[in-house]
Amino acid sequence: MTTSTISEGTVHKLPKDLMIAIQANKQVTSLWEDITPLARNEFICWVENAKAVETRLKRIKRTCEELLEGKRRPCCWIGCIHRPDKPLSKSQKWILSK
Repeated sequence: MTTSTISEGTVHKLPKDLMIAIQANKQVTSLWEDITPLARNEFICWVENAKAVETRLKRIKRTCEELLEGKRRPCCWIGCIHRPDKPLSKSQKWILSK
C-alpha cells in the first residue's frame, strides 16, 4: 500500500509513524479504513497530542490494539480540540483549564 491509499482524519493528516504501524498489519489497515473520518481524526489527534516520544509510541501501539479490540475511538480521550466545525465541550474546556 502507498501513503495515498491510507485514509486520514477530517482535520489531521496521518503522520508517517502511525501510517507505518497501521500498514504493518492488514487487519488493522482494514479496520482503520472501516472507521469514520472523524474517528480516524480522534486517533490521529490522540497520537499527536503526546508530549513525550515514549507516550507517542505507546499511543501508536495502542491505536492498533484498540482497533483490533473493536474500538472505534481512542479510549480515555476528550476528543479533538482542533475541529473548527464544533465548539469545545464542557469536559474539554475543563481539561484545558488545568
